[in-house]
Amino acid sequence: MKNQIRKTLITAVAICSLLGNAGHACTGIRLIAEDGTVVHARTMEFAIDIHSDVIMVPRGYSRVGTTPDGKEGLKWKAKYASIGANGVGLPVLFDGLNEKGLAAGTFYFPNSAGYMPYTAADAGKTIAQWEVGSWILENFASVDEVRANIGNIVVPAVVFGGWGFAPEAHYIVQDTSGKTIVIEYVGGKLNVHDNPLGVITNSPAFDWHMTNLRNYVNFSMTNVSPVTLGSVKLQPFGQGSGMLGLPGDFTPPSRFVRAVAFSQSVFKPKTGEDAIVEAFHVLNQFDIPKGAAREHEKDEHGNILADYTIWTNAIDLKTKRLNFRTYESSQIRMVDLMKMNLDAKDVVKISMSGGEVIKSVTP
Repeated sequence: MKNQIRKTLITAVAICSLLGNAGHACTGIRLIAEDGTVVHARTMEFAIDIHSDVIMVPRGYSRVGTTPDGKEGLKWKAKYASIGANGVGLPVLFDGLNEKGLAAGTFYFPNSAGYMPYTAADAGKTIAQWEVGSWILENFASVDEVRANIGNIVVPAVVFGGWGFAPEAHYIVQDTSGKTIVIEYVGGKLNVHDNPLGVITNSPAFDWHMTNLRNYVNFSMTNVSPVTLGSVKLQPFGQGSGMLGLPGDFTPPSRFVRAVAFSQSVFKPKTGEDAIVEAFHVLNQFDIPKGAAREHEKDEHGNILADYTIWTNAIDLKTKRLNFRTYESSQIRMVDLMKMNLDAKDVVKISMSGGEVIKSVTP
């Protein structure tokens, strides 16, 4: 199995290498309904189709961590079944949840990630950066458990084959209580941040984004009042004046600010189902059409590299249901983890492919 995984990963790196410095503009939010349901939701952006599928990893699934020097890494068997989206055929989750209602997402962290130092003696407790999400979901039931155990593993910069490329990532983890943390490796050290707002984007580091929010202390959910200057009364042009000045571009700092503004300002959904629908509405604000965020130079094949929203998901941590839509189809589709065979013999794959369905309602 490990050779198959390694072959797939090298293919993934080959794809990534074509992207040059393309930024991956993923945005994550958390909503909590009046009935206490927590919804973990995010977008996945990339400059090319990464061929994601929904996969279910059963209990008892065996793993061997990947190390920088090719030695066998940390070994474990999945204590909990999990479900979510992968990419390029990998049997690991880029984003998903487990049967206990713990969710974890991997987000691009370019020019900011600084992984842990590694020696051969560390091999038995080492996993690669792309394996962190699955390790979390397959071993733990709560944010507190993750926080207590994340320091027990070594996560170094694992380079694929001869490509000289080590994916840079950071992670968000949420549970049914609403607790949320962000896990980052910066300057060779592990940092675990409390995330009271439940929002994540990309670089810089999470604490920088929280500090940057102070630049928007005038943000308001309500319209601003008119201002009188001498004999002149200045009225707002219309609805939304309380959010006047929020950054509207696709950079990570701007998306972080907007994600906080929108996720905190929406009316509290009554139920988990309502929160799922609301999460998709919030993430509509971060949907990137092809060509709107592109690189200046073409790649070696003459292709224009432009990030776009490949898929968007919203996960109900109470019912353990994964809801998703894709760039090709805006129809929301759902997979119920608890109605699957959690003791299956192997990973179960569910295709995310499919075109848009336009329903005629012409009388």
